[in-house]
Amino acid sequence: MTTPLRARLVLPVVAAVLVVSSFSALAQHRPAPAVSTPLTDVPVNVREQPLSSGSITHAAQVRTDPGQAQVTVRSIQPDTVLGNYRIDFAAMDVNGDGFISRDEAQANPALADEFNALDTGRRGKLTREQLAGWLR
Repeated sequence: MTTPLRARLVLPVVAAVLVVSSFSALAQHRPAPAVSTPLTDVPVNVREQPLSSGSITHAAQVRTDPGQAQVTVRSIQPDTVLGNYRIDFAAMDVNGDGFISRDEAQANPALADEFNALDTGRRGKLTREQLAGWLR
């Protein structure tokens, strides 16, 4: 009878040790906290707009550790569209085929960003008619 009693007492202790060691192992494998730095080299396709211009559509507070700066992320609906939305069709049509290809559109970052939206036929090229609002 002593063996089953001993087994009933030892088994919970072994299980408790395994659980504690599992939590200890998990605590050691936590990833390092994220660190952010200001963007120093702004990519070409990023446009800036002052935060005072436009309407805030959403805002969220990011939890930070005590002593760290408060972080607020906002989504802003601009009140104007900034960018180079006027193009010279003839100058951009480098090969003279009467279309602006995806490669030719890369010369204008705003047009390159909007290319898929304008290429409604999904042909990989834009006509004068598709660019009517963009032409000088």
